[in-house]
Amino acid sequence: MEKTLSIVKPDGVNKNLVGEVIKRFEKAGLRVVALKMVQLTKKQAEGFYAVHKQRPFFDSLTTFMCSDPIVPMVLEGKDAIKKVRDIMGATNPKDAAPGTIRKDFADSIESNIVHGSDGHDTAAFEIGYFFNATEILR
Repeated sequence: MEKTLSIVKPDGVNKNLVGEVIKRFEKAGLRVVALKMVQLTKKQAEGFYAVHKQRPFFDSLTTFMCSDPIVPMVLEGKDAIKKVRDIMGATNPKDAAPGTIRKDFADSIESNIVHGSDGHDTAAFEIGYFFNATEILR
């Protein structure tokens, strides 16, 4: 079974959408195998998004991600990475398909409710960033 990371971002937590996000993932056949609520520091947010360090949105993204608590989770299932990305919808909610999390709840390209790993290598790094092996159910 494939594992991936998803995060309910600060705007999703503030809108009380944690349960709704989890429900949509579970309804699609994914299983939550690790879950926590954390408040990132600026340094932690910068470490997580280091791949985007040279991008113009890096500072605003990392500031946003440490503005309030987030809920990272590890999801497991067949084709979990693709499934999560399909359920989330396009990064820009204006481009997201109807019925996706971002189309239904997001306000902008940055305040877009959820994050999801975009590939196997990314998922491995991101899962390890938030969870150690003993925190993930097997």
